[in-house]
Amino acid sequence: MNGSLRNGFAAALLGLFLSIPTGVQAQIADGQDVGLPVGSLAPAAMVQDLQGNPVQVLDLIPKGKPAILEFWATWCELCAEIQPQMEQIQKENGSKINIVAVAVGVGQNARRIQQFIDQHKPGYTYVFDNRGAAVRAYLAATTSIVLMLDKDGKVVYQGVGGDQDLLKAVKEKLLASGD
Repeated sequence: MNGSLRNGFAAALLGLFLSIPTGVQAQIADGQDVGLPVGSLAPAAMVQDLQGNPVQVLDLIPKGKPAILEFWATWCELCAEIQPQMEQIQKENGSKINIVAVAVGVGQNARRIQQFIDQHKPGYTYVFDNRGAAVRAYLAATTSIVLMLDKDGKVVYQGVGGDQDLLKAVKEKLLASGD
């Protein structure tokens, strides 16, 4: 990455961070959990499919079936660390759990996201949050945030980073209750 592109990217990330409410900024700085608190209901947020059509996030995670939302980017190293777990969850539980990767709008576009999908074939839905509506609604101040929702759309797990044990969380939070 050349210097001016790197500086522009850094400025965009700083701008995204500064647009986050101060309390969430403090959570990130302290390494605390970020994202909607456990017990919260999943909110509405308009994103785009990879053809540019508007899509309501809640339509992708309908009540009655548990769901996983990952706030993701093609350039996110921590997302790459948890990708094998996400794919294993899809392979083992895709019929029981809706998985949606919400691609953040910083430093990527629908074509780049589609190239990733074509290369990795994860088997679950990717949408593009090009305007940041889902990022704001779900308090997803960074990438690699994973939220697990029970069949009623309530957050039962929130985590961030590459060291999340998502396989364990799925068993304990989504499958243990018969969801």
